[in-house]
Amino acid sequence: MAALALSLLQLGRVTFTAIVSLALAAFVVLSTATSTPLWAEAIAGAALFAMVAARVSKRARAIDGTFRHDLEVGMLFVVLVYAIVTRADDKLDGALYPLVYVCVGLVSAFARPAAAIGSVLFALCLDAALRLWGMRYGSITRFVYAGGFMAIFASLNALVLRGELSRVRRALEARVKVEVDKLRDEARSYRLHTPANARVVVRPHEDDRLVRSGVEEIHQSVLFALRLLRQAMDLHTAVLLWQNDAGTHLRVSELSTDDPNVAEGPFLVGDGIFGAAITQRSTVSLGKLKPSYKLPYYVGACPVRSVLALPVFEHDALRGVLVIDRESDKPFDAREEELALEACRYAVRSIQNERVFVQLERAKVEQGKLYRAVEQLNAAVTESEVVSAGLRSAREIASVDFAAVTLYDEARKTHEIRAVSGTEESGLVGESFKTNSGLVSMALENKHPLPLRGEYDEKHQVVFTRNVTPPNMPSIIVLPMLVHDKPLGTLVLGSRRPRAFGDAARSMLDVLSSHVAVSLANARMMRRLEELATLDGLTNLLNKRAMLDVADQKIKAAKRFGRKLSVLVTDIDHFKKVNDTYGHDAGDVVIKGLGEILRRQRRATDAIARFGGEEFVVICEETDARGAELLAERVRAELGKTTFHAPKAGPDGQPVTIRVTCSIGVATFPEAGDTWEDVFKAADEALYVSKRSGRNRVTVYASAQRLPNSKAQHAA
Repeated sequence: MAALALSLLQLGRVTFTAIVSLALAAFVVLSTATSTPLWAEAIAGAALFAMVAARVSKRARAIDGTFRHDLEVGMLFVVLVYAIVTRADDKLDGALYPLVYVCVGLVSAFARPAAAIGSVLFALCLDAALRLWGMRYGSITRFVYAGGFMAIFASLNALVLRGELSRVRRALEARVKVEVDKLRDEARSYRLHTPANARVVVRPHEDDRLVRSGVEEIHQSVLFALRLLRQAMDLHTAVLLWQNDAGTHLRVSELSTDDPNVAEGPFLVGDGIFGAAITQRSTVSLGKLKPSYKLPYYVGACPVRSVLALPVFEHDALRGVLVIDRESDKPFDAREEELALEACRYAVRSIQNERVFVQLERAKVEQGKLYRAVEQLNAAVTESEVVSAGLRSAREIASVDFAAVTLYDEARKTHEIRAVSGTEESGLVGESFKTNSGLVSMALENKHPLPLRGEYDEKHQVVFTRNVTPPNMPSIIVLPMLVHDKPLGTLVLGSRRPRAFGDAARSMLDVLSSHVAVSLANARMMRRLEELATLDGLTNLLNKRAMLDVADQKIKAAKRFGRKLSVLVTDIDHFKKVNDTYGHDAGDVVIKGLGEILRRQRRATDAIARFGGEEFVVICEETDARGAELLAERVRAELGKTTFHAPKAGPDGQPVTIRVTCSIGVATFPEAGDTWEDVFKAADEALYVSKRSGRNRVTVYASAQRLPNSKAQHAA
């Protein structure tokens, strides 16, 4: 019933607006056919305006509306327009009826196609209802006429507006692509892109941001130098042209001029004065130029009389050309030539400085990711937390679409997929498989990331097993997690981007896998220390210190909620004789056997501890004296029927069998006391009564009076 009620509630929430729209449409038809009170029309009108405002506001805030939102907005607008038309003219086919066509056109232009069709059909139904029941003149001709115009307006608006939006979107995408390609070409020519052998790797969008800022800084620095040159030397134009990677063309890196007839380029390296400066690898100066002289970077007649071209070098490699000119016949002297050379050197230094800065920023970004990964791994204290932190860090460091962690059990030679991230393949979690020839097994065996270049071929390579496979991706890398050469597991990463795990990515991820391995080993060591601090080494039950903590919590809970709580204290009868006769190894077998019996007989909420030697304590929540007595009897009976085998054979070579019994004392809170000390003391006294009364029995602490030292027992 609760699930049905929840489903109905969710259905009502989803269809609320549509139901209100239908109700308001029915009210419009009813108020047109009959005389309705003014207050009812006012309430309906206010509700309609409020719903329209709310839905339009919600749709405007949504980045990409859904079919339901578009249909709701369309239905509400249709009802609003028909309400206005029928109230303004007191008839349907009045002067304001074209508003219906406008409404249908707007809805069709902005809504999804399916929602637009639904809105038009709703308008047709409302129109037919108003004609048949509202105005009571059902003219088929007028209805067909109105429906035809609705269809025309809806189709034209949808086609025209959507076509225009599509055209503008394509134009913007093309313009953005041109700008991005230009930016990348400039970054490549300035050597701002990541080298193939770089030791750091940055995601594409992050690298684009770094490169964009670097290119902008270079442009600002070069433009500043060119403007200084123009002012100092009375120049007409100062332009720095940079050579592409192929060495075939020159493009305008930056220029300073007031002339509108400067060509954008690119220019061939052999064009005019460019070719002369590049071929001679020295300065070229020309004077007394005529308007007919052709300078490649001007469109039309030559506007200057003097020009100077200087090749730009970086570490003896030709990188570009700096060209300056002026309108006067005054030739460029040696001082001006030296000033232009200094401007070239300044531009090269700016590019070099920005290149170093971008590389440092890349390293800073990657070191920040690695630092955050180490922080998360250091904060993880459990094995599951380490695995989760490792997956998150891997996805942040590299472009990862699939990530998984496998853990290796060296004793059983098995691998288990402990966690998966970034895919729908959640069924992989928990899968285990034996060591085989797959990439996971081979990476651990060879202690090296596989495959070699991170390129995965599903037809020829196996990651886990042939039946347990990750999503098919062109890039998959398996990183072994090792601590002191001891295999702990692997970090499996996949990407839909080809060649996603190059040298730089593998280097960073290899460091990450080492940190994950260390954190995993620390988490296991922490868990082991906690077990040693709280568990008895022989029986793997709680030890005395841990039991005291648990007992204190359970007594407090029993007091708070007014519940019963019983304590059993169990002791093996004549245990010293077992040790003396068969040896302490045999005694350990008996102690472990009683621990197993207690573990089998207890409930999930009961706590069991080895309190010392052969003595055990059981705390039973929400258990009265009778229930505890029955549990104690089951334990006593099972132990009495159990045969233990000594580790060593007897003198005749035959196995030695051992049979023991136990005595148990039971006390219940609050009858036996309101503190742990009181309840435990009462159970211990009951145990000693069992011992003195012949052993192999259960004694329940008497609630009416304290048990004497030797008699007054309640034997089970």
